[in-house]
Amino acid sequence: MTDQSPPEKPPGNQPRLGEVGLTNYAPYLMNRIMGRYNASLRDEMAGLGLTTPKMRALAVLSVIDGPLIRELAVYSVVEQSTLSRALDQLAADGLIRRAADSSDSRATRIFITDAGRSTFDTLWPRMAEAQSRMFRGIPDDERRAFVGTLQKMLTNIRKHEI
Repeated sequence: MTDQSPPEKPPGNQPRLGEVGLTNYAPYLMNRIMGRYNASLRDEMAGLGLTTPKMRALAVLSVIDGPLIRELAVYSVVEQSTLSRALDQLAADGLIRRAADSSDSRATRIFITDAGRSTFDTLWPRMAEAQSRMFRGIPDDERRAFVGTLQKMLTNIRKHEI
């Protein structure tokens, strides 16, 4: 005889994913959105010799001057080992430069070069267009509220001080 009682609820009495549904599960939606965003830029990035990790590093470096590698990994949302390989290639292409940290010679700071800034500036309009497409038909007040919610969510899950 088999037990036909419904499966127990997950800890905390939370509904199961099947009850919530993928289209109501925020992490799933965020992954789909970022997947499509990255895919929309893939051809242009490839034409510039960039991958998603390289693009993310240049994007951060275009805004933050000389972060430590570990800080850049956090800001660019790239694993440090993957980022290290991307930085090697960006340096070989003359798009970034490394410099020893003035207070800790074991630490390395990363700087975007003029060539790196030019490459990123070529890609930026496509990135901005892709973001605009995501918010098409969404009023500015809803967009601002959504971005504010994302910022609060990031604070809630933050693992790093930055």
